[in-house]
Amino acid sequence: QVQLVESGGGLVQPGGSLRLSCEASGSRFSIYTMGWYRQAPGKQRDMVARATSYGSTNYAPSVKGRFTISRDNAKNTGYLQMNSLKPEDTAVYYCNLDSGIYSYWGQGTQVTVSS
Repeated sequence: QVQLVESGGGLVQPGGSLRLSCEASGSRFSIYTMGWYRQAPGKQRDMVARATSYGSTNYAPSVKGRFTISRDNAKNTGYLQMNSLKPEDTAVYYCNLDSGIYSYWGQGTQVTVSS
């Protein structure tokens, strides 16, 4: 059973930066596509960024150029570097590992962008 633990969320002012981490245990992290998703109150959960096992990445248009997804397979950990944060980035951010057959989610970490 794969377990994911996110960390790094918090309160930040507009224009600030945060780095989220997602530590995985229980399976071979390197074989999964890793993704970051977010869900604001009253809205659906949306994809923010994804990184495949072979290094391909893609981003939601709203974060492209501001956010960077990365992964350290040796540490079973993924990251989301978020720069130039905006109030509309406020949401609970979730880490996901997906093999195409199985999909695992973390518990989420709150990111609040406010002055």
